Amino acid sequence: MSNVYNWQLGREMAYPYEAAYPGRQFAFVFNINRCIGCQSCTMACKSTWTFSAGQEYMWWNNVETKPYGGYPRHWDVKLLDMLHATGGGPGAWARPSDASRAPYGEYKGKTIFEAAPEAPAEDGSQTALGFLPTDEEWNTPNLFEDNPAGAQATVRGQYFRGGGELPAHDAWFFYLARICNHCSYPACLAACPRKAIYKRPEDGIVLIDQKECRGYRKCMEACPYKKTHYRPTTRVSEKCIACYPRIEGKDTDAGGRPYTTRCMAACIGQIRLQGFVGLNPDGTWVEERNNPIYYLVHVAKLALPLYPQFGTEPNGYYIPPRWVPRRYLRQMFGPGVDAAVERYMAPDRETLAVLQLFGKDNHICHRYEIKEGPKVFDKEIRGRRVEIYNDTVIGYDRDGREIIRCTVEEPLHVRSGKHANSI
Repeated sequence: MSNVYNWQLGREMAYPYEAAYPGRQFAFVFNINRCIGCQSCTMACKSTWTFSAGQEYMWWNNVETKPYGGYPRHWDVKLLDMLHATGGGPGAWARPSDASRAPYGEYKGKTIFEAAPEAPAEDGSQTALGFLPTDEEWNTPNLFEDNPAGAQATVRGQYFRGGGELPAHDAWFFYLARICNHCSYPACLAACPRKAIYKRPEDGIVLIDQKECRGYRKCMEACPYKKTHYRPTTRVSEKCIACYPRIEGKDTDAGGRPYTTRCMAACIGQIRLQGFVGLNPDGTWVEERNNPIYYLVHVAKLALPLYPQFGTEPNGYYIPPRWVPRRYLRQMFGPGVDAAVERYMAPDRETLAVLQLFGKDNHICHRYEIKEGPKVFDKEIRGRRVEIYNDTVIGYDRDGREIIRCTVEEPLHVRSGKHANSI
């Protein structure tokens, strides 16, 4: 085992390989507050990549309903229980001496790599704490969809009594959209005995070399997010490839410029933002103040990693849902949840403008700027002053070409009564 620095945990941790980082890392932010669970992203991915024989159960992109849903079933709950049994789990988050290197504090619990020696596999070869889901657990990707939890969750006809009260509902659920996180320290890569899994040096996308893979399924066992899949017809594993031909600009409509993934392009709720972040030699992020991903993660601190305590340093980030009990969210997204939810409920001027960049264009936004507009709203909400300015946010691609221009207040179009049913 080597020691690598995991900035999401605020400390060094054990990992089977020496640290190695791409020049720029593919990353994304999902705004859970906007997801309506329509599964447009899921079907876009399925119809593009996993429509063939042997791929029937593969959902590289899926949207599951929390707290009951999951694909495979209860993937996170089972691993959290295993981590707890080895002395890991949420642990204690202490305040660090250098907040720039540990923005969420220092994690004192064990990661899946550090807990593995205390819970070895039957053959003694487990590199990362994990499990192989059963066939039954892969059967139902939409099980428990739209199921709520809360005080009235089991009373017929009373699911949403008091549900209009924010910041937390008595009865609640939310949709969690998931793809491969293309982690900085992938558990699938660490566990592969064939060394068939690798991170692309140009963008950190995690791929499986199909010629080297022998279908041992160690990657499936180790991945805490269960985003690698075994294909019985070819006897090799497959996974989300971040639509890398589109990322490279090779899509016929991309014009040679980086294009977003299929799941993002199909998202009607505009919950997704994708981009690239620069990495320092120690794996921390290069400061890029006008990079929207950098801004949301490190400046506004709205977007948080999914289960950072697993230790893989995922490059997928989530803006947590504001109506869900904070205790549940802290377990899922770490100790930054409370501040993130408060900021989202009363966003500052710049944050409100950056949030308009989500889903506005298929080209990847590398940089933004804001042109100030007039004040259009000023009111006290839940004891906090909320001011909204109709600013214009402009997004630019890799080459500095403008790809997005929109205002905070979206224009309202009233359809003529003459053709009320037309589109």
